[in-house]
Amino acid sequence: MRKFFKYILPLGLVVISIVLVVAMVAIAKGKRPDRKDTARIAIRVDAISAEKASLNFTVFSQGTVKPRTQTTLVAEVAGQIVSVSSNFIPGGFFRSGEILLQIDPSDYATAVLRSQANLAARKAQLADQKARSDQARKDWTNLGREGKPSDLTLRIPQLAEAEAAVQAAEAELKEAERNLERTRIKVPYDGLVRNKLVDVGQFVSPGTPLGVTFAIDTAEIRLPLSNNDLKFLVLPSATRLEKSQRVPVTLTAEEGGVEKQWNAEIVRTEGVVDEGSRVVYAVAEVTDPYGVLGQSDGPELKMGSFVRAEIQGLRVDDVVVLPRSVLRADNTVLIANDERKLEIRPVTVVRAEPENVYLSDGVNDGELVITTSLDAPIPGISLAISGEPVPDSVEIEDVDGTEAGQ
Repeated sequence: MRKFFKYILPLGLVVISIVLVVAMVAIAKGKRPDRKDTARIAIRVDAISAEKASLNFTVFSQGTVKPRTQTTLVAEVAGQIVSVSSNFIPGGFFRSGEILLQIDPSDYATAVLRSQANLAARKAQLADQKARSDQARKDWTNLGREGKPSDLTLRIPQLAEAEAAVQAAEAELKEAERNLERTRIKVPYDGLVRNKLVDVGQFVSPGTPLGVTFAIDTAEIRLPLSNNDLKFLVLPSATRLEKSQRVPVTLTAEEGGVEKQWNAEIVRTEGVVDEGSRVVYAVAEVTDPYGVLGQSDGPELKMGSFVRAEIQGLRVDDVVVLPRSVLRADNTVLIANDERKLEIRPVTVVRAEPENVYLSDGVNDGELVITTSLDAPIPGISLAISGEPVPDSVEIEDVDGTEAGQ
């Protein structure tokens, strides 16, 4: 019995294992499916026809709408505010030269009267000194004296002093009139009030801030542009603001769930490179952004709005525009040739945008570019283009390898 367990049983187990393996192999061979004829299999894909076109590149940017002219109103004379315009409120519209605030003018009007009286007195003194000088010259001649009379004889110093007194009085009058004018707070442009800092009855002194206003004739948007963007633009010089160099811009923004558009122009660049972001800022200008001056029929463009900008760039001819998704990482695209076989085609990329890619070489007009994503494309495999008829003898598979109906 001990010999049985030591020699015979292990040998029997080995034999049984060999028999089982042979049997399983035979069963597996009997169930092997028939090999498909790969020459009759086609992968279904979507494709678009390439078309060459001539167009202007579009460069995208964004920025915040700001007034070109903004003013902080400051009191230049002291006094109590006695009246405030009904338009001097945040958001109030006013015309050029309109009096927004009135500081009590009584003391300054009195100063004007005093200066006028002083000027009249000084002019009378000057007339008296001129008469005395003329009389002294006549007396010198009538007495038959020879030679040239001295300045003291002709009262020249007294005449010069009287003339200087008149000039000083005129300057004092101008200063008094200027101070009186400064009691009327106004600005030389049509605009809107941004902030109101004072009101009726408040006493102000020179330097007291009164409010902030801005002009509404034009608005400006600073648009950052990278070095790559600059390659596709012809921008106006930072120093020569020639109208012929202005570049058209389309601005868009969403307000209340509605997308609005405005036409603008790039009128200049700032002429410096931002040290932090390494971008150049171009300045776009919108005329009559609020539409109250009769110079624009577009929607109202509020200051502070954030807008997206589409800048018209350089013009190119004979380029193929394709969705960005068809461009592979190695600058190739997938082509379905006339025999509906797959080709991996290297292309020359002129410009790549978030949504589109522009090709100058590699794809011919009318060729089919595959838009379906293929993880491991094999050149030469058969393709079935969606929407095209397929022979009954061809079996179609989807990209994931499953069979698809024809």
